Amino acid sequence: MITANGISLRFGERALFENVNIKFIPGNCYGLIGANGSGKSTFLKILSGEIEANKGDITIAKNHRLAILKQNQYEFDEYEVLQTVMMGHTRLHEIIEEKEHLYEKADFSEEDGIKISELETEFVELNGWEAESQATILLNGLGVSEKFFEKKMADVSSNEKIRVLLAQALFGDPQILLLDEPTNHLDVAAITWLENFLYNFENTVIVVSHDRHFLNKVCTHIADIDFNKIKVFAGNYNFWYQSSQLALQQMKDLNKKTEAKRKDLEAFIQRFSANASKSKQATSRKKQLEKLTLEDIKPSSRKYPFIDFKPEREIGNDLLEINKITKQIEGVNILDNISFVVNKGDKIALVGPNSLEKTTLFKILMDELKADSGTFKWGITTSQAYFPKDNSSYFDGHNESIIDWLRQYSTDKDDSFIRGWLGRMLFSGEESKKKVSVLSGGERVRCMLSKMMLSGSNILILDEPTNHLDLESITALNDGLIKFKGTLLFASHDHQFIHTVANRIIEITPKGIIDRQMPYDKYLENEDISILRKKMYN
Repeated sequence: MITANGISLRFGERALFENVNIKFIPGNCYGLIGANGSGKSTFLKILSGEIEANKGDITIAKNHRLAILKQNQYEFDEYEVLQTVMMGHTRLHEIIEEKEHLYEKADFSEEDGIKISELETEFVELNGWEAESQATILLNGLGVSEKFFEKKMADVSSNEKIRVLLAQALFGDPQILLLDEPTNHLDVAAITWLENFLYNFENTVIVVSHDRHFLNKVCTHIADIDFNKIKVFAGNYNFWYQSSQLALQQMKDLNKKTEAKRKDLEAFIQRFSANASKSKQATSRKKQLEKLTLEDIKPSSRKYPFIDFKPEREIGNDLLEINKITKQIEGVNILDNISFVVNKGDKIALVGPNSLEKTTLFKILMDELKADSGTFKWGITTSQAYFPKDNSSYFDGHNESIIDWLRQYSTDKDDSFIRGWLGRMLFSGEESKKKVSVLSGGERVRCMLSKMMLSGSNILILDEPTNHLDLESITALNDGLIKFKGTLLFASHDHQFIHTVANRIIEITPKGIIDRQMPYDKYLENEDISILRKKMYN
């Protein structure tokens, strides 16, 4: 168990936390959520002792070991991969090193023998004989090949380092596990493995993530940072979101009688309980939901941008034909004879472990790259709007304000029109005068989405559009693309985003494409496709 007692933290005049009291119980997984800048990562650092609060203290149960996902990729560069994982259990690693030192002594004394005996006893108590085996299982589960195990961390890629550091945090069955964005840079297989690992993890987990599918899969509770406080809700992210929206609607409807509100709440809880997952999550939620009252559900202070893509022109039947597109980059085949036809109403998710393939295809379709061979043809009724993975060229070196930046992409140049548009994208008041050169990653994405909406295009191409966005903006974009009446090609690592938006999946493999008209979850669960995928990658 880990408890925060009266935690307050200020940065100058700004209060991040005020008298936060929260207890994290063993057996539960808590999703720590909050708007950008609310202090999610900071609170994890307070729990781990990396940052000291102005007031209050953190209490950890006796003999409970805390593990945290390290963010510094270079911290362990001098160590081998397998050793780095086992360093996640500090005491066990100390014992291993001390034993090795004593056994190597030329003048081995009687005192050394006694010390060795004590260390061996503690080594067994900490399951030391199984340490290397457990580290191997963790690395394999996260997709790290055994060929890397004896390599120095300095000699493996950034992508591999992230997986090793995640394995390090999971190693040794810690009583308290703190994870900050653990799914970043993981592929579908690794994320699924991690979901299953945490689902069956018996101790306390506190996780920060922008991956809603992940939060829904692993979380028994949501710890919501709002109004400088942290309030715990039973259930996963979807339950928190839907209940907060229900509370907001009820707050707006002031004339609605309390009894009618209560019936709405009871119906909502009953629906959620019926759909709850099995095992410990369902049990925990059921107990908590039975105690839930109308007063427990509060509207959130979060603001959601209004994202609505409206095509100005009805699209015809001929949209896009791609014929044998091939492209090499630095001598490596990225695209090899890629062919498919885009049909009216398609919302196509391009998937696969290599993001470069998808980015390359998008750039070719938008005439930013030339294919080595092959052709593509857009239909005459189509108009395209493009969201590139790297948007720096639209902002770096530009000194205009947001309002002037957006004005160049609008047919209506009037200030009030542009300000109104920016307001619904959460750039209100003085924020619209900010220079685009100083915008954060999330603010740049909201600007790019504003630009796309103003275009009125009937085909949207989006390359990793949820990168840098907070949960509120991801949810708004997700809903906007579900409602979009045009055609869509996109790439994303967000499982829920793909599943709820796409009606067609195209996977780019080293041996061609797999093209299926079906939702993403069915694609992943289909046994015939799984067999085909293995053949395409071997």
